[in-house]
Amino acid sequence: MGILNVTPDSFSDGGKHDGFEEALTHTSLMVSEGADIVDVGGESTRPGATPVSEEDELARILPVVKAIASPARRAVSIDTYKASVAKAACDAGAVIVNDVTGMSDPGIAAAAAEAGAAYVLTYHRGEKDADINVARDMPAFFEDAIKRCEADGLAREHIILDPGVGFAKTYEQNFAALAGVDELVAMDLPVLIGVSRKSFIGKLYGAETDERLTGSLAAALDSVRRGAHMLRVHDVAAHRQAVKMWETIANAAH
Repeated sequence: MGILNVTPDSFSDGGKHDGFEEALTHTSLMVSEGADIVDVGGESTRPGATPVSEEDELARILPVVKAIASPARRAVSIDTYKASVAKAACDAGAVIVNDVTGMSDPGIAAAAAEAGAAYVLTYHRGEKDADINVARDMPAFFEDAIKRCEADGLAREHIILDPGVGFAKTYEQNFAALAGVDELVAMDLPVLIGVSRKSFIGKLYGAETDERLTGSLAAALDSVRRGAHMLRVHDVAAHRQAVKMWETIANAAH
């Protein structure tokens, strides 16, 4: 899953692809590098980001979603927490709703269900709490949240689990969430990992945003080893190559 932020203020690539032509050019690059899905976001979810109105978010994402979802391009995911934006994006051709907030908008699972889209359910407790034991809490959170999704009409097989690294977690809890990927895989649903260039990597190495590729690859490959199915990344070619090497070695052992 290649990241396409059509925003002026995303933490890593804000302002680089927020023009229509720039967005399509970057999409073509990511597809050529091996992206299966393009994740379009019209509002930054970095800590302290300025909220964006529904109207502004739709103006940013709809032309891009429509263009990417047209024939000969790629499957589109919409990175939003708003049910109304999710519905409009799915009407425009998106097939996945990527909600990093864990259903902060209570209507978003129903919107995905109505559109027949897959829904990324993220482990997000709303507020950072250092007392939470992630190893115990994350599976319990998902069991309850999956039931709520199903009650809203979303089929279980349309749910994708995301441990929510970087969202409402302490530095240490981010690592605990990644260490718990095995348990999520055991829930027999697809697992999406989004760690690319995030601040916990920078803190570990003392690295600036554009110096975090090594840590991003290491965390991604560890999750793949644990059974994760999808990677949400900025650097598509590097991750494709890393996964190919890992798979080739793993297959040689059989």
